[in-house]
Amino acid sequence: MPEGDTIWQAARRLHEALAGRTLTRADLRVPRFATADLTGRAVLDVTPRGKHLLTRLDGGLTLHSHLRMDGAWRVYATGERPRGGPEHQIRAILGNDTYTAYGYRLPVLELIRTTEEAGAVGHLGPDLLGPDWDPEEAVRRLLADPARPLGEALLDQRNLAGIGNVYKSELAFLAAVTPWLPVGELPPDVPPRLVATAHRLLEANKDRPDRRTTTTRRPGTPLHVYGRAGRPCLRCGAAVRKAELGDRISYWCPACQHGPTGDSPDRRPRPD
Repeated sequence: MPEGDTIWQAARRLHEALAGRTLTRADLRVPRFATADLTGRAVLDVTPRGKHLLTRLDGGLTLHSHLRMDGAWRVYATGERPRGGPEHQIRAILGNDTYTAYGYRLPVLELIRTTEEAGAVGHLGPDLLGPDWDPEEAVRRLLADPARPLGEALLDQRNLAGIGNVYKSELAFLAAVTPWLPVGELPPDVPPRLVATAHRLLEANKDRPDRRTTTTRRPGTPLHVYGRAGRPCLRCGAAVRKAELGDRISYWCPACQHGPTGDSPDRRPRPD
């Protein structure tokens, strides 16, 4: 799933290809906006907001998209054959004389007034890669529900925007707690440190082609625990484990991280 750093990269690619240029081709392949004609409008900018993309056009319009699990924007030279997937998976085409962007498998695609963007993204918490980043507010929101498992709280974009399943598992490892530990049981120094680490990691990775959370340069070791179930922990050598947390898989090291786990009898369900 795309996370805040990959969305930031996608926004930069789209901005470089489209901003400041007039659309000569525009095709929104969703029933509600299929008749919308955006040709002749200039693209003003493409802005990431958490995991959302806002493509702003002159005339006060914004094309709002969200990639969710497997959506993608691909940019090609105009006239070049797109290779992002089958033709029927294309949901949007935005092109000018130089570049054409194709939106594949976009589960969210809507044309809104720029003045009404808050209706699409106003619910989001502080953006880890945005100008509104506020670590104190992020900590406050993260701890608002003390009984909530850390992993769920980190994934909730209303707390802080930009964290997905990879960073959720990696941040819990770096904080030495399991994703199932209720946030109210975190030591007082951990939430501010965890939020600062999240900001640092996304900032470091937004300009990298491959995401990395470790400092080791050994091949095949860019991440501490995510995707490493059954393999040795890079820190202690214990076998990394995985289990469900909500509708996602979480990874953790049973030796380096303390707290309840997805397959342990001491896991405490969240009260209704």
